[in-house]
Amino acid sequence: MKLLAFETSTEACSVALWLDGGVRERFELAPRRHAELSLPWAEQLLAEAGVKRRELDAVALGRGPGAFTGVRLAIALAQGVALALDVPVIPVSTLAVLALRAQPLAAGAGPQRVLSAIDARMGEVYTAAYELRDGEPHALDREAVLAPDAAQLPDGDDGWFGVGTGFAAADGALRQRLSARFAAIDADALPHAGDLARLAAAAYARGETVAPERIEPAYLRNNVALTIAEQVALRARSS
Repeated sequence: MKLLAFETSTEACSVALWLDGGVRERFELAPRRHAELSLPWAEQLLAEAGVKRRELDAVALGRGPGAFTGVRLAIALAQGVALALDVPVIPVSTLAVLALRAQPLAAGAGPQRVLSAIDARMGEVYTAAYELRDGEPHALDREAVLAPDAAQLPDGDDGWFGVGTGFAAADGALRQRLSARFAAIDADALPHAGDLARLAAAAYARGETVAPERIEPAYLRNNVALTIAEQVALRARSS
């Protein structure tokens, strides 16, 4: 099974090739260069692996939440490649992809509970809670966009693992408020297309694909920008 994966929802740009159980990946912190890098990287990965585009079985993408332009780019890339090759797409939550970054923190036997959090700007974070079982994140709640002070963990034991830039947002408000319930936090973690490819390959095996024209982005926020008046009001509440 062969698939390409694009993850451009954050300041990190990454592309990966899943090839019969193995993963090749390009990853770089490249704000505003995602469109420039993504397709050339995809071509490089295919060439290095000796795989022709027509041999791909599917295209995967991080469907968000994340930066509006980044999510839109991933959708455009996946749709363009998939339509050209007549293959399905596999949209995967960026927060679920990010949750796999907790595996090094949570090394050990048994399920681990993870809170993924991405800086959503405008004083908010994107969050979702997961339980990692057998290398896959299983959602414990719904994805949300909210102020760090409003974020909650599901009831239960402590010993959570936190991953993502949301823990550094708003001067680390989320980290400070919930730190007692976490065993470890990586506030620098960003989603990787290699992790996306692993989740997408499992989804493909379960038949969880969609037609390219049916991709649904996860923006979570109705407004992608604040008006000047809203920005002033937000700064006033924060001061």
